[in-house]
Amino acid sequence: MDIQRMVRVVRAYWKAIVALIVVGGLAGLGWSSLQPRVYTADASGYVAAVASDGSTGAALAGDQLALSKVKSFIDMGYWRSVAETARGELGLSDSPESLVQRVRVSNPIETVNVRVDATGPTPESARDLAEAWIRGMTEEVDQLETGGGGQSAVRLVAGDSARLPTAPSSPNVRLDVTLGALAGGVAGLIFAFVRRAFDRRVRSAHDITDAVDASVVGVLPVDKELAGGRAVFSFDDIKDGRGSFAHKEAMRELRTNLQYVDVDRPARVLVVTSPLPGDGKSTIAANLAVSIAATGQSVVLIDADMRRPVVGGMFGFSDDVGLSDVLAGRAQIEQVAHQVDEHGRLFVVAAGRTPPNPSEMVGSQRMQSLARKLADDMVVIIDSPPTLAVADAAVIASWADGAVLVVTAGRTTDDMLTRATDNIAKTRGHLLGVVLNRMPLRGADSGYYGSQYGGYYGYGVPSSSPNGRWRLGLRRRGKKAEVVDAEQEATPRRRSGGLPPENVSGLRTLSQRRMSATAEGEATSEIAVASTAEPDTVDTMSRRRARRG
Repeated sequence: MDIQRMVRVVRAYWKAIVALIVVGGLAGLGWSSLQPRVYTADASGYVAAVASDGSTGAALAGDQLALSKVKSFIDMGYWRSVAETARGELGLSDSPESLVQRVRVSNPIETVNVRVDATGPTPESARDLAEAWIRGMTEEVDQLETGGGGQSAVRLVAGDSARLPTAPSSPNVRLDVTLGALAGGVAGLIFAFVRRAFDRRVRSAHDITDAVDASVVGVLPVDKELAGGRAVFSFDDIKDGRGSFAHKEAMRELRTNLQYVDVDRPARVLVVTSPLPGDGKSTIAANLAVSIAATGQSVVLIDADMRRPVVGGMFGFSDDVGLSDVLAGRAQIEQVAHQVDEHGRLFVVAAGRTPPNPSEMVGSQRMQSLARKLADDMVVIIDSPPTLAVADAAVIASWADGAVLVVTAGRTTDDMLTRATDNIAKTRGHLLGVVLNRMPLRGADSGYYGSQYGGYYGYGVPSSSPNGRWRLGLRRRGKKAEVVDAEQEATPRRRSGGLPPENVSGLRTLSQRRMSATAEGEATSEIAVASTAEPDTVDTMSRRRARRG
């Protein structure tokens, strides 16, 4: 793992790391509060040599003698006799051995001083023990140096009385909290790296290419307007205020990448699927169709998810009549294909009523013939069910020109991705690429998207009006509107009568469009008639072929 990836892991789990640091610090503080308070006081003595005369030479000799003797006095400070003297002076009941454990005798470097550090449960007990100990050492030195009589060459002189400690020396609260926080930080780092090592969810394009042999054709950032449901954006005006600039640019990049995936055999029939429900495939399919239509190409969007149809509701018409009626022979494609843009380049076919055999219908020869017939004049985008839930997507991919797999960053696991691509490969479907959806705008897993991306060009102004987008499941109740997430609907059906999104015009079917004949030699034009026109009027797609021929 390189440094850059380590930094990304730390950024991804910084909250957990900080939480463990706080827990470690609190644990250190709690441990300190449970420990008994210990106070430390110190007393010192001075080793002096008794000079025979007042000459300088005698003074220097005495200093050297004191320096040589002070080392021996350090070991003397731990003798049992010194402990007995201090014990008797203070009237303590502690054993000499326990008193020795409470005392530390030292000699500062290059000095003739002896320092005694004594501990006790109270400041007074620590101070009294230090003073009694230095006096005990003084008596012991005098007794040893004089041999019971006469005058010694050196002696230990007790210094000033020990000072009363103002704060306990143990436990060290700051040190304990610091060590606890450090231990928590180490535990947090271990947790982060172990968690990331066992995290099977895809979070970047690199994770996708490592898991499967497929390219990433698009990375779509999180859009707040898609948080509560599905939305269809306009791609004609980059300053329309509907949808984030970063999301629209990512969709345009996806459109461009799909056009150049296979230059020799450009895909005319695309199937959009995902491993599981909720990955945003229907929204991506709809906006991809709108973005392609914005370039001037004719597009037809077909909802082949007959179990949970949502495309019709996204554009404001019913899902009860559509593809299943065409495949069952109850209607013609010209009667159920709705024109949803004012230029006549985008058509939408709803799923229709749910048949008892959806997989067989979408895999039928009639379905293939219908798609190929439409592909002669326009790009066909098919919104299919999730590939891990049912076999419909794999069946459609077997005869379509290519499949686009939509996965969610931080939700789809690598085994889901592998199984989904394997299902498509088993039917010999051609996987054009993978789309990584809902890429975070901030954090360790975020890409180059963000508010500054659109702000650099002066675009991406957020829309404050709720009419700037169309969300599925908008129900009017009195004066309030309740937004219902279509992913949670058991049978999300949109009845006719709903308002279309602002980026599409009034709905018209192909059979409700007439050709207006002009003078000979003049170009023909398409004129949309009222929605009350008969459904058996002129077939627009047939006329398109005639004009192209």
